[in-house]
Amino acid sequence: MKRKLEKQIRRGRRRRRSKRMLGTSSNPRLVVYRSLNQIYGQIVDDQKGETLVSASSVEKGTQPELKSAKSKVERSEIVGRILAERAKTGKIGEVVFDRNGFLYHGRIKALADGARNGGLKF
Repeated sequence: MKRKLEKQIRRGRRRRRSKRMLGTSSNPRLVVYRSLNQIYGQIVDDQKGETLVSASSVEKGTQPELKSAKSKVERSEIVGRILAERAKTGKIGEVVFDRNGFLYHGRIKALADGARNGGLKF
């Protein structure tokens, strides 16, 4: 229990240390959340206070594509590509990447790479 609490404290410090990024209409914010088994990504316009596009490894629409993935890292990359495709249909080309206190490594990096391969610019 103590180790889990320490991890949460370190993540909170990283979140506070990084400046609060704001997404605008022209340059929205790509927010990433990673749980133990799943990964979630949203593109948010903070000025209007609304989520423009989202994708996750839990959605029923993504399940057929995720079946071929052998690891959580591969699933994260697929989710990033799906998010980029949805952003293109919403006419979003450039975003600010908010890793939400998570280290830029592993699944977070894979989602960012998948979004870049899908056509999003950071």
